[in-house]
Amino acid sequence: LAVVFCLQPDVTPGQCWAFQGSQGHVVIRLPARIWPAALTLQHIYKAVSPSGMVSSAPRDFTVSGVEKEGEEETLLGTFMYDVEREAIQTFPLKVEEARVGKGRAER
Repeated sequence: LAVVFCLQPDVTPGQCWAFQGSQGHVVIRLPARIWPAALTLQHIYKAVSPSGMVSSAPRDFTVSGVEKEGEEETLLGTFMYDVEREAIQTFPLKVEEARVGKGRAER
């Protein structure tokens, strides 16, 4: 089972889902518990960027999960998006530690 969704349906250059400033935080509430295995991020290449730059690309980021709102977060991974690599990059999460929704991942 894969949970696939897009935060921004239009992924053409210049139509990104941007944060204001150099840091941001997003919370995604799901309708049911999941045991995430990976997170995939996409950003445009320099060659197709309207400005010729990709300074808005994400860099260092962390992914956490929480069983219930207000409870302590579980760190699922710390990563770096590399603008010199592929535009779409997938980062494996620490599945054995994932606690998102009710229950605990078992492997």
